[in-house]
Amino acid sequence: MPNMIKFGEELIRINSKDARHLEYSKNGGTTWLVRYNGITCGNFYDLMDNGSELLAQTEKGLYYSKNKGITWLFRHK
Repeated sequence: MPNMIKFGEELIRINSKDARHLEYSKNGGTTWLVRYNGITCGNFYDLMDNGSELLAQTEKGLYYSKNKGITWLFRHK
């Protein structure tokens, strides 16, 4: 089962078939759209709401996003 969190008014989850991709829903999970499909972070393992930023544990370390997961910055290993 993919990791999913509520972040603001959206649900954000790790894609169950490709853990490098994140998806979001604005309608409670009825429909999902791709938010991030890059390879920079590697596979996502876990997501966390950290107030104004979204945190992600990945195979390459800890990343954070200040724009709901559209872009990611490396925090540390």
